[in-house]
Amino acid sequence: MSLRARPPGIEGAFLARTGNFAGSNHDGSVESRPAWRASASCIARARGELPSVKLPEELTTFPYLREMLNRLDICTLATYPPVECGIATFTKDLVDAIHKFTPFSEPCIIAVNEEGEFHRYDRRVRFVMRQNDPESYLQAADWVNESDVDAVSIQHEHGIYRGPGGNYLTSFLKRVKKPKVTTLHTVLAKPYDNEKLAVQEVFEHSDRVVAMVDAAHDILRDSYEVDVSKLRIVPHGVPNIRREPLEKAKEALGLSGRQVVATFGLISRSKGIEHAIKAMAAVAKELPDALYLVLGQTHPVVRRREGEEYRNYLTSLVRENGLEKNVVFENRYLTLDEIIAYLNATDVYVTPYLGPDQIVSGTLSYALGCGKAIVSTSYLYAKSVLGGGRGLLADFESADSLAEGILRLLMDPVYRKSVEEAAFKYGRRTTWHNVAIDYLDIFHHLVGPEEERAADWIARRNVSVA
Repeated sequence: MSLRARPPGIEGAFLARTGNFAGSNHDGSVESRPAWRASASCIARARGELPSVKLPEELTTFPYLREMLNRLDICTLATYPPVECGIATFTKDLVDAIHKFTPFSEPCIIAVNEEGEFHRYDRRVRFVMRQNDPESYLQAADWVNESDVDAVSIQHEHGIYRGPGGNYLTSFLKRVKKPKVTTLHTVLAKPYDNEKLAVQEVFEHSDRVVAMVDAAHDILRDSYEVDVSKLRIVPHGVPNIRREPLEKAKEALGLSGRQVVATFGLISRSKGIEHAIKAMAAVAKELPDALYLVLGQTHPVVRRREGEEYRNYLTSLVRENGLEKNVVFENRYLTLDEIIAYLNATDVYVTPYLGPDQIVSGTLSYALGCGKAIVSTSYLYAKSVLGGGRGLLADFESADSLAEGILRLLMDPVYRKSVEEAAFKYGRRTTWHNVAIDYLDIFHHLVGPEEERAADWIARRNVSVA
């Protein structure tokens, strides 16, 4: 059924904000949050009429059902699958999660395309914006203004948007007349001037800005000198993962009898994989059956720029250290199901990243969601989420420090179990289900009273509610 040709009464899926439902905070506490009920009356009020339809009792009884009858059309500007990058994956996961609460909405994507690239997008992609073309940013903004969308979600990463300091995005933000929520995927403690200016422009021209860890608040206030009253903290989401018994998961992948250490994601020099490989030399001396899985292909941008130079260096390092039986590469882009299967079979997950300012890691988030024992270098995101016994921090560029953490977890099953349970408990609070609720709360505060939205809906579609 087309959303543009609704049967009589479907307008009842509009929302009037009322009541409350219980939602969990990121610290595990429970608070009362706004809920919404299906309301034909908001359209009737918008036309100066009294409501003639009584709400079904079920909509008063079940707040989550009320939530699911919401209609909120959100347009997202970002990279999007089949593009292979972390932002594209994040975007699809977030859009999917929000849509589960808003099944009558029409999610749409403005996909950012690199110069010369062509992708077969799904039907959600309504506009393709050319990354290097400033006019394309303005055309995308005009498309948004003329469309039926209620609000715009922008996924911000410095490398995605072009122009001096990424100022092509600024032209888009200035031109769009709908409420705008921008999610920052990078917040640097010591930004360059052009990076600082780009984020300042984001804050000036966005209605709300989202960061993923509490540490971003002080960095944005002190290093970027922005108005943090617009800032909201929403964690990186993780799938609702079904945990498999470790030995069963290993058996399914042919890993029985091995003590599995793993890293997954798109490979680049910033991941510091060489230090984890060197650490495995010390681990293998103590535990000859230990196996390090390096899961994922080289990042497409890196591959275009330098081919497989970095991966070739890693494979030569494996040979030099005699680790052919202890390190295995899976050089391809993994599906979500494959990632979860490998994580379920992992004893210790490692992120040996080099950048201390990295403020989000989707792979680390997924490992937490699977309840994995984690060893990570102490970049900002890792320090924020691995406290409270949820993991171990290692020094940067230190094979010895990584090996110490890995061995402690592998050789002490009781301790590892306690770390796994703490990680899983934290990860449950950051499932995409909960993250979607946080984003919906932000959007609903911005889109205006229900009566105004209903009147606008009537004007745009010329519908009859008689």
